[in-house]
Amino acid sequence: MVVHQMDLNSKALIGSFTKEVPPLLTVSSGDTIRFAVPDAAWGVGESYAERKKPYARRDKLDRGHALIGPFFLEHAKRGMTLAIRFNRIVPGRYGFTSAGQYPNWQNQKLHLTDERELTLDWALDPEKMEGSCQIDGATYSVPLRPFMGIVGMPPEETGIHSTWPPRFCGGNIDCKELVSGSTIFLPIPVDGAYLVIGDGHAAQGDGEVSCQAIECPMEEVEVTVDLLQDMHLTYPRANTPSGWLTFGFHEDLNEATVQALDGMLGLMGQLYGLNRVEAMAVGSAAIDLRITQIVNGVKGVHACLPHGRITKKTAAP
Repeated sequence: MVVHQMDLNSKALIGSFTKEVPPLLTVSSGDTIRFAVPDAAWGVGESYAERKKPYARRDKLDRGHALIGPFFLEHAKRGMTLAIRFNRIVPGRYGFTSAGQYPNWQNQKLHLTDERELTLDWALDPEKMEGSCQIDGATYSVPLRPFMGIVGMPPEETGIHSTWPPRFCGGNIDCKELVSGSTIFLPIPVDGAYLVIGDGHAAQGDGEVSCQAIECPMEEVEVTVDLLQDMHLTYPRANTPSGWLTFGFHEDLNEATVQALDGMLGLMGQLYGLNRVEAMAVGSAAIDLRITQIVNGVKGVHACLPHGRITKKTAAP
């Protein structure tokens, strides 16, 4: 069980999902990885005004978000499960959020494409866990809950894959609940896993409605990876400080909802010994459905079962 400290440089970064490059590092189950990462658009700096993009980018491999990796996991085989625990997530000192003008579907529906794009310059205070920005002389502040928007592995198909959508094996999940103390469980699609992590968010609401959270670099991220040979998943699940999550991803929110619910019914069977109908009935009083994000082409839904919401007492014989 080793702690790997990664230096931030061009060789440590990649802007795609692929198993067709040499891995950045080979790790073993139980190892911890500690690293810094640029903001999703490859920027770093002490403030948004001083932000620079010093890292060289390759034409095909680096078209997407700035990610650290890939990490090759010894003995990882397709069909196993990779558990990634976020031990520590420390944001940088700046963040940004844009809205308007860009012709995404929500801007078109809300008639915002004719509005000039607005970019908020957020000053982040990791000690107070607060972010603030100014609009027309007024200061607006929000609490910070930093998390990584992207964590995942390449799909089993060969080639170079976009960082944009979420997939069954992870990707651009953008779930605000994956804060420090969370563990996400991902189906391993390829031998060796080829794990990548990036897309730092200082704070986000469910949905990520403008197409961006508070995008920021991360000063320090520490994760521990564990290989689970006897857990077999078809979609991600997570154990977070607020509760258990199961995920669904699809262009159709109804289909994404069904996937998230399907995962939760299976999880409730494992936790409480309920069959699927029983889990659905009990779950109607306990499960919260949330829209993870609507902006990555493939939309996300997560079903949340808060810790302690269901209690089970067995009758005495």
